[in-house]
Amino acid sequence: MQDLLLPLAMTGAFGAIVGTLYRLSRRPGYQRPLLFPLVGLIAGTLGFVIYRVLVVTTGAPLWLLPLLVVLQVWLWLGPFGPAARGARQDDPNR
Repeated sequence: MQDLLLPLAMTGAFGAIVGTLYRLSRRPGYQRPLLFPLVGLIAGTLGFVIYRVLVVTTGAPLWLLPLLVVLQVWLWLGPFGPAARGARQDDPNR
């Protein structure tokens, strides 16, 4: 059980850190700053689940796990997330 919970907690924390770093790289003044680490936490947890499925089915290498987490955080907060919609709404040149 500990072999499953410790990596799950670590990937969740890594996702939250990546989400926070993504928040710091965006322009200041975004309305919901807590959304970034929360989405990162969820992306990290889901990235771990996807990685475990890939390990069981295809024997995926360990380096794929952080790549999955970073890619999911970037997708969820970037082109498919609230950051893209919020940037268009706040843009005065639109």
